Amino acid sequence: MSGPTHDPASYRERDVIPIRRALVSVSDKTDLVELATALVGAGVQIVSTGSTASTIRDAGLAVTEVAEVTGFPESLDGRVRTLHPSIHGGLLADLRLESHENELREMGIEPFELVVSNLYPFVQTVASGAAPNDVIEQIDIGGPALVRASAKNHANVAIVTSPASYPQVLKALTLGGTTLAQRRRLAAEAFAHTAAYDTAVAEYFATNVARPGTSEAPGSWSENIAVTADLATPLRYGENSHQSAALYRIAGAPGIAHATQHGGKEMSYNNYVDADAALRAAYDHDGPAVAIIKHANPCGIATAPTLAEAHAAAHACDPVSAFGGVIAANRPIDRATAESIAPIFTEVVVAPGFEAGALEVLQAKKNLRLLEVPGGWPAPQRGQAEIRQISGGLLAQEPDSHFAPASDWSLVAGEAADAATLADLEFAWRAVRAVKSNAILLASGGASVGVGMGQVNRVDSCRLAVTRAGDRAAGSVAASDAFFPFADGLQILLDAGVRAVVQPGGSIRDEEVIAAAAQAGVTMYFTGERHFFH
Repeated sequence: MSGPTHDPASYRERDVIPIRRALVSVSDKTDLVELATALVGAGVQIVSTGSTASTIRDAGLAVTEVAEVTGFPESLDGRVRTLHPSIHGGLLADLRLESHENELREMGIEPFELVVSNLYPFVQTVASGAAPNDVIEQIDIGGPALVRASAKNHANVAIVTSPASYPQVLKALTLGGTTLAQRRRLAAEAFAHTAAYDTAVAEYFATNVARPGTSEAPGSWSENIAVTADLATPLRYGENSHQSAALYRIAGAPGIAHATQHGGKEMSYNNYVDADAALRAAYDHDGPAVAIIKHANPCGIATAPTLAEAHAAAHACDPVSAFGGVIAANRPIDRATAESIAPIFTEVVVAPGFEAGALEVLQAKKNLRLLEVPGGWPAPQRGQAEIRQISGGLLAQEPDSHFAPASDWSLVAGEAADAATLADLEFAWRAVRAVKSNAILLASGGASVGVGMGQVNRVDSCRLAVTRAGDRAAGSVAASDAFFPFADGLQILLDAGVRAVVQPGGSIRDEEVIAAAAQAGVTMYFTGERHFFH
């Protein structure tokens, strides 16, 4: 059903509208008292609800309760407050139309020129791990209705959903009112605010609540995917200097986008991509680990008793490529690790924290970007999806967060590995996931010694890994992210002196590959899972 229509000639133009009456109802009370003080000082009548009204009143300011306007008390634990014609009539009346103005007068309803409203902290409540009933109570009903009504009627009402917009309200008070251009911008922000809120609620239900009338488990793929994020900052440019770019943050979603920067130049698009890849690679390991990433691929990954030792081992894998790389650690950076990093030209260091001594060392390098991500790489949540844009749509998948333990592997060639060899194989199996397919990673002593990545055939990846490892290939172990389709790639590793191999298996020529390993006396395990990373 379409809405009413009017003759364009019946509309009266309204640009600057003085603020005489404001409806204020906010969950985020940042700078609320300062705003209310300015409004009252300008002679604006404030109508408010619940805790917002209490905060204003406690500051010694005049405020009118919504119940006084509606003649109806707040009820049902505050679920019903503003949903009343005396409120929404004042929000939705289009005073460009004489008929609306007359109708308001007949009903005894006063219009609002300003609404300040932001919504219940639904995202924060979900992130806190609250019980389902507590989460449901944070689904705002009246708030979105206020915001959407005001935004629809922006020709007559200014809607403010963020404390960041309060300064322009204060300025409008001194300039005689809000302009139509201001109200349009605020309306756009308001609709984005409610859209993001509704998306968060929909995602919660899609991932935490089974669909009624079905046996479908929570976390099943929903009929729709909506992604909303807030602009954090424009970036200098994108992957290339002719591409514009920006950083957006998803509220309540931990990770690199929410990192605190402690020093260095402004982050670039490519810095964020590499820092995210590095953090993911470091957090694939349980012990102290360091990953060095360049162009989203590892130059080196290592674990060791200390971070400083892990960094030295990771750097030794490929010092040439590590120049100008991004370093991530899965532990707070201490001074010893900082001193290991400092002599090497590095673009970004990302970690869950930095000790004071480490910051002192690293901040001396004025261009080095230091990112603190307190939670590190976020653990996958039930129903979480990785999303990739393609032309005309999106692809969604569960995160690749599972590593088959050695106890689940099948020994298919050679003798069972001793404890030290098995530990290297497990390290290599975890580390190879960070390498773009086709991926081959050689490891020794808990550190990568050669990496072959991103080749269009596995033979070339094997050659690249062996070439980069040089003499270190002899006696190392190897991991392959997917099966060997032929024995030729494996033979390159065998000829270089690799002593043990772990791979998924599953090729129609597995027997040929197994026979090559057995003939060379090399231990080979099948994991039964692969780790493609495109």
